[in-house]
Amino acid sequence: MKPSDGLGWMVSDGGGAEPRTEATLQKQQSWTRVTRPLKGECLHTGRLKLQADTQGEQERVSLQQHHLIISTMKTLAVSALVCAMMALTRAAAFPGPKAANDQAAKTNLVKRPMTWAKAEKNCLSMGGNLASVHDITEYHEIQRLIMSASYEYKETWIGGSDAQEENQWFWSDGSPFNYLNWCGGEPNNAGGNQHCLQVNHGAEKCWDDYQCNTRKPSVCVKKA
Repeated sequence: MKPSDGLGWMVSDGGGAEPRTEATLQKQQSWTRVTRPLKGECLHTGRLKLQADTQGEQERVSLQQHHLIISTMKTLAVSALVCAMMALTRAAAFPGPKAANDQAAKTNLVKRPMTWAKAEKNCLSMGGNLASVHDITEYHEIQRLIMSASYEYKETWIGGSDAQEENQWFWSDGSPFNYLNWCGGEPNNAGGNQHCLQVNHGAEKCWDDYQCNTRKPSVCVKKA
């Protein structure tokens, strides 16, 4: 075997017994260049592939983190909006609590689905608030209104919220939260972001806390 100039190997074909002069070597032997990778080339290629794979994985993780941050920011923005709306509606609430037998109140079902905060803002624009409930009679009146307008006991927003402080429920019209009709196990703040009150939940058609950024019909009440 004869070493080459460092760029490959030279392999003999096994020639005859002529004297090993340069001429006979050239005559009797034919040399074939067998190409082989330069030292370290395979490792270098593998290292590049590993770097590429690692970079791809880092980009994927970075993209997932970016999506998580955006989702968290949206959730925080919705919570901040609800809290701000709570402060606004408390300040703008009708003077004094609404009596259970107040015949001067006008109740209106808004069929267009809205988030809780937008539903409250819509009620304010009509001179009222999302409905508050102080006894079973008022609750049944709201249920009848929903049924007569939509032909079903549809889950609907009313004015209860604990967005400002967990488990401290109040009505957006400023009246006392002195009547409860929660479904069994509610309010449970499932997922840590259920801070607004919907009615007609489940088989019992009772109250449930739900995500405030969900769009639902709503019931507004204003005094004449």
